[in-house]
Amino acid sequence: MSFSTYEYKERIRKTKERMMQKGIEVLLITDPANMNYLSGYDGWSFYVHQMLVLIIDEDQPMWIGREMDANAAKVTTWLYRDNIIPYSDEYIHSDAKHPMDFVAGILKEIGQDSRSIGVEMENYYFTAKCYEQLKKGLPNASFHDATLLVNWVRLIKSDTEIEYMKRAAIIAEKAMTAGIEMIQEGVRECDVAAKIYHTQITGTEEFGGDYPAIVPLLPSGEKTSTPHLTWTDDRYRDGDAVILELAGCYKRYHSPLARTVQIGSPTDEMKTLSEVAVEGINACLNMIRPGIVCEEIEETWRKTIEKSGFVKESRLGYSMGCNYPPDWGEHTVSIRKGDKTILQPNMTFHLIPGLWLNDYGFEVSESIRITETGCETFAKLPRNLTLKEFV
Repeated sequence: MSFSTYEYKERIRKTKERMMQKGIEVLLITDPANMNYLSGYDGWSFYVHQMLVLIIDEDQPMWIGREMDANAAKVTTWLYRDNIIPYSDEYIHSDAKHPMDFVAGILKEIGQDSRSIGVEMENYYFTAKCYEQLKKGLPNASFHDATLLVNWVRLIKSDTEIEYMKRAAIIAEKAMTAGIEMIQEGVRECDVAAKIYHTQITGTEEFGGDYPAIVPLLPSGEKTSTPHLTWTDDRYRDGDAVILELAGCYKRYHSPLARTVQIGSPTDEMKTLSEVAVEGINACLNMIRPGIVCEEIEETWRKTIEKSGFVKESRLGYSMGCNYPPDWGEHTVSIRKGDKTILQPNMTFHLIPGLWLNDYGFEVSESIRITETGCETFAKLPRNLTLKEFV
């Protein structure tokens, strides 16, 4: 297991406290990151329906999932074997049977069918069909939206979680360095992506890497005007800027990182944009400390870049840590105007002040931990625009 049984039990205790506050007696957890957080379950099985069932007056949760994945639960979790409950393959991609029919049957069997049940409504992995089948199979239950209930428990990291993120940052540094070194005129985008992938998974001699929740994002040239493009088999050209956004991942814990490379001489506009963004992120890193609220960070960024005539409409960052595809963010705290979450030690964020204009853009980001007196970046790489001499 990635953590001690004691740590898992503490997480269960904190989750149950939130359940009690919301009047939830049975919590159905389908987000794989939340399943992992509470049980240790770790398998690429989230493409079929699975869940962790946490009952307010039971010590251990139950894992319910596909029969061929039950042994993965035995291998990776701290759960008793009797709490690992598989359903057969006749429920997979069937018009006649749905996995939530099986879940409803189990809840009836153990006398939980008339209780207050929480489900993660806003979730990539919980479908409208899931909800309909549960309501149909459990007509005497009352259903409640428990979206992000566990995510908020995850907000403050333990020392072990921080250590995993530090290891992820070392991998991120290596992957970023490998990508930057390979970028040059005439090199294919896909070959740079392959080098990054190899480095992310190889890790170091002391520890290897896990697969990140998001693939390397590698927009180049005019495509740097938007952040969420991956790669093609095009070759880089003199004058191209290239944005690299990637993450190291260790035991499902992430450390994202973004940098921008310029092949050949940058335009005056790109020089200015990069200098403004770096000035802005540095100003934020210098003022972040426990006790302030998230929107104060955004205000510092906004006022810094406004002096040069720039505006950023999107949020400046977000909480992150343990996750699975398609996102490494925790979906709780955002660094933006109106978010009054008070910073506390061992909260972790991806601070990403990217600026994307009509036909070019610049990104620089840091994964940070809130410390007792300020903040620290997980990675230690220069933030300025990296210049690659045209050969």
